[in-house]
Amino acid sequence: MKKIKYSILSLLFLTVLACEQEPIVTVDKCIADPASCEPPVDLCAIATPGTASFTKFVAIGNSFVAGVQGGALFTSGQNNSLAAILNKQFECVGAPASFNQPTIGATLGWNLFITQPFLTDNSKPILGRMLLQYGTSVSCVTGLPSPRPTPQAYAAGTLEALPNPAANPGFLYTGTKAALNNFGIPAIVLGQALIPQTGAWAGAGTDPRFSPFYGRLAYPGGSSTVIGDAAAAGGSFFLFWFGLDDFFLHAAFGGDPNYAPLTSSGNFNAYYNAALSPTSGLLASNANLKGVVVNFPDIFKMPHFTSVSYNPIPMTTTQASGATTGFAGFNAILDGIIANATLQANFGLNSTDLTARKVSFASGCTNKILLNDETLTDLGAVFDYLRSVNVIDTDAKRAALVPYQKARQSTASDIIPLSTGGVLGTIGTFGVLGISEPLGDRWVIIPTERDAINAARSSFNATVSGFVTANSTRMALADVSSAFESFTTAQLMDDGVTVTPNINPPTGIYSEDGVHPNTRGYAYISRIIIAAINAKFGATIPLTKVGKYQATALPIP
Repeated sequence: MKKIKYSILSLLFLTVLACEQEPIVTVDKCIADPASCEPPVDLCAIATPGTASFTKFVAIGNSFVAGVQGGALFTSGQNNSLAAILNKQFECVGAPASFNQPTIGATLGWNLFITQPFLTDNSKPILGRMLLQYGTSVSCVTGLPSPRPTPQAYAAGTLEALPNPAANPGFLYTGTKAALNNFGIPAIVLGQALIPQTGAWAGAGTDPRFSPFYGRLAYPGGSSTVIGDAAAAGGSFFLFWFGLDDFFLHAAFGGDPNYAPLTSSGNFNAYYNAALSPTSGLLASNANLKGVVVNFPDIFKMPHFTSVSYNPIPMTTTQASGATTGFAGFNAILDGIIANATLQANFGLNSTDLTARKVSFASGCTNKILLNDETLTDLGAVFDYLRSVNVIDTDAKRAALVPYQKARQSTASDIIPLSTGGVLGTIGTFGVLGISEPLGDRWVIIPTERDAINAARSSFNATVSGFVTANSTRMALADVSSAFESFTTAQLMDDGVTVTPNINPPTGIYSEDGVHPNTRGYAYISRIIIAAINAKFGATIPLTKVGKYQATALPIP
């Protein structure tokens, strides 16, 4: 097969971002009618804790609790974590103003979405958090520059974010774990919160259970667990939001179990009950301990999974013609099989499936992505037969077909993660990724993978709900799943700020990675959690004013 070599000049990664929120004009009633003006009520001054105690608030969870934004854990993100925002509101009902978090001491942090060597080659610039940034790409829809989430690089030799204590001793947390309030650990699954290997530096680089972001709390580690540490911290009230990564990480890697397996429903149920158990888990640490748990929203409605369409590739007429010509031989072989019903029957094929595998491109902005689909029937056996009867007349031509034995172009049923946009059109092992070389499993979520992930989420949410029901006197459920299901368009908050369920500054609640909220997004989620606490425990904690917290910044040059 003829190989295709050319460059794609631009890709449309995001919709055009709104540049500025329209001002909301209000009339102060005190100006319009001074006689009716009353002093505003200080809700914090009259707040009550109900039947809960907030003398020490402890938060346990993963990235959303830790304060990850823009794909990284960095100091200013931690300072505005969901847990910190909640504690600010809890000050109204007795929580101390001090909220101890294991500060990372990094301005940009360590990008969690990009593979970087943290124990070996430290000579390359470290990539940290993403910012929306204009590059050389221009949208072929609008003709305007397209901002894209871009990891920001530290200056060469700056190691403040490196998760390697040998080269960067400052990465380690040197405080007392018992004094901590926030036990949010980025990018770990629930089962890792229960085992000491998660923090054991002896397994760094070899044990997939190890996480440097937990290991930094207990160097050299190997004897403690996240749940054990949180229990020992002696809280009076807790937030527990673990489990999202048990299916999100799987989805972020395109449903490829080699990178991040999907936790089974049985294991998740066992882990969840072990973590919170009133006889041996977190609830057993204090007979008076109460808390709120959070369930899991539909991740496939997050910008990380909606920003890149299934057909995002722009091509000129010349590019499209060259790409299609490159697949002329492959398409001709498929046509020959389609015309031979006996051959199809002998190899368990059908013409509808074969027709869908033909590859073509056209000028314009809406070309589909070439990908490998592991659920398709492998065409290797029929290709071998055609070589044996000399329809495929050389071994070289047969070998050239190997990468396409399960290949097809994307459809509207496929989900393309935001991170995939960064590899489309780049050079792979032998061709242009997504065009002449199929994308691998880790870059695309096909329908069967989507359905498995959704089924897992539903099961996990049932576990969360069931646990709360079984421990109803001590637990509140913050139903973020339902709240986000109804959050499909702009919402006007009670402090006059509009928020939208996207990345678009200044209204969007998501940070640049398209899955973690920005600071304003964490404030929005805190309102859902506080409302659940108030309803369950009869508290009157004021809801967070989201306008006090920053949204995602406008794109930078």
